[in-house]
Amino acid sequence: MTDLDRIGPKRRSFTPEYKLAMVEAYDAATEPGAKGALLRREGLYHSHIIEWRKARDAGALNALAAKPSGPKTRKSGAEKENERLRARAERAERELAKTKAALEIMGKAHALLELLSESADNDAPPRK
Repeated sequence: MTDLDRIGPKRRSFTPEYKLAMVEAYDAATEPGAKGALLRREGLYHSHIIEWRKARDAGALNALAAKPSGPKTRKSGAEKENERLRARAERAERELAKTKAALEIMGKAHALLELLSESADNDAPPRK
């Protein structure tokens, strides 16, 4: 299996200029079957024309151009590795803070037990 086999289909994207041209060509087609022929030739659906016409009528040509299609910006391998290492360092720091707190508690418990032991030795009657 090659890398191309794993990618899958790629989604098409259309420029605002192309969308306007297709809407105008569709609206200009007057002969019977001309609109269907245009859609088949361009590989479009009627819903494309409807959507693009609504966007044109709403004055959203600039919005169409700004609308990104496909995946968001991809991070480089180094950026991904930096994020992974940063997350790992944060986890290690949290674990270190927990360990330090536990050691501090253990130290205080040990000191308290020594005080109690000394106190018990001093309060006990002398053995004969």
